[in-house]
Amino acid sequence: MSDANGFHATTILAVKKAGRTIIAGDGQVSFGQVVLKSNARKVRRLGNGAVIAGFAGATADALTLFERLEQKLERFPAQLARAAVELAKDWRTDRYLRRLEAMLVVADARDLLILTGVGDVLEPEYPVAAVGSGANYALAAARALYDVLDDPEVIARRAMAIAADLCIYTNNNLTVESI
Repeated sequence: MSDANGFHATTILAVKKAGRTIIAGDGQVSFGQVVLKSNARKVRRLGNGAVIAGFAGATADALTLFERLEQKLERFPAQLARAAVELAKDWRTDRYLRRLEAMLVVADARDLLILTGVGDVLEPEYPVAAVGSGANYALAAARALYDVLDDPEVIARRAMAIAADLCIYTNNNLTVESI
């Protein structure tokens, strides 16, 4: 899934297969047409390590959302979907949060979700999800590789390499987390 706001920030890809979920994110931070940093860490563990999350968009905004999601996970332990819905409600209704420009892909052992700033909590139709400027490339590549490769990490890494070859806002410095 691509973001509606056209973030030129990064590419985050999640692949769920064979009892594992992988979230991979590139490391490029861009400001307009300038690369400010090539090795940022946009994929993190939350909820005492039980949840992995990746973000596309403004870094400070995404970190704020990570903190809020962490609070929701403390309130609703082992209930990622519930915590995500509660975060989306706040994101949609809170005057400060409404201005945040980021999208999240979050996963635990059971759920894979996309969270948007317009209040969406989406469970992808297929066991792959992507956000960010290279999302369409990564998503298409992952879907094409899904039926021919068994390892979700291999799928994610190859799909991200394709996205990095096509999207100028995506690079090959990956952070990969597995659950």
